[in-house]
Amino acid sequence: MNRLQAELQRLYRLDDGEGAQLDEAHDQVLAMVLALGRPADWAALSKVWQGVQADLGLPAPAIAVSGVDGYQVWFSLAEPWPLASAMAFLVSLRGRYLPGIAADRISLMTHPPVVPALQTPTGNWSAFVAPDLAPVFAETPWLDIPPSPDGQADLLCRLESIKRADFQRALERLKPASSKGPDTDAGMMPGTRSPKSFLLEVMNNDTVELSLRIEAAKALLPYV
Repeated sequence: MNRLQAELQRLYRLDDGEGAQLDEAHDQVLAMVLALGRPADWAALSKVWQGVQADLGLPAPAIAVSGVDGYQVWFSLAEPWPLASAMAFLVSLRGRYLPGIAADRISLMTHPPVVPALQTPTGNWSAFVAPDLAPVFAETPWLDIPPSPDGQADLLCRLESIKRADFQRALERLKPASSKGPDTDAGMMPGTRSPKSFLLEVMNNDTVELSLRIEAAKALLPYV
């Protein structure tokens, strides 16, 4: 195992070929990716990258270029979380930091793609990039040669996974005020609602942007 493979396993529990999470439990998530493309727009996606740190107190996520037409921010969880929680987090980030952006430009993923990797449609490479260099790739969100494995490992080794308490706190901060009332769901502390209840609320609220309601419905499918 080289340094890059070790970092991918440490942060995202990824193997070196299939992109599968090695220790993923049933309906549980260890990594999440929020992508924005068609076209690439780091000025917009950087609001997510900056906001999760400044507003939510979370570690900096990794930044990647897709090798085709967009940027990605990668979140690493220190412990497995239910799929509904992960999707509630991504849906909330999208609603908070990317309002008004067309739904077909945004992807919310709980099974990360392989990065770095050659992208067949373009012949270019996806890769992790440093925050100060991210704006450079706005017109060309790719590398035209394979990135150095050691260089990729150097970027990833500086990153940390989100601890359980910090992720729980972020989920609470992201909930709309209407969902922070005294109602309680099974298995939750008083004064909180479960991610499934949050997603149901988003899905059934006709004042919420339709694209967000659709994402919430998709996240709930495994529980229906």
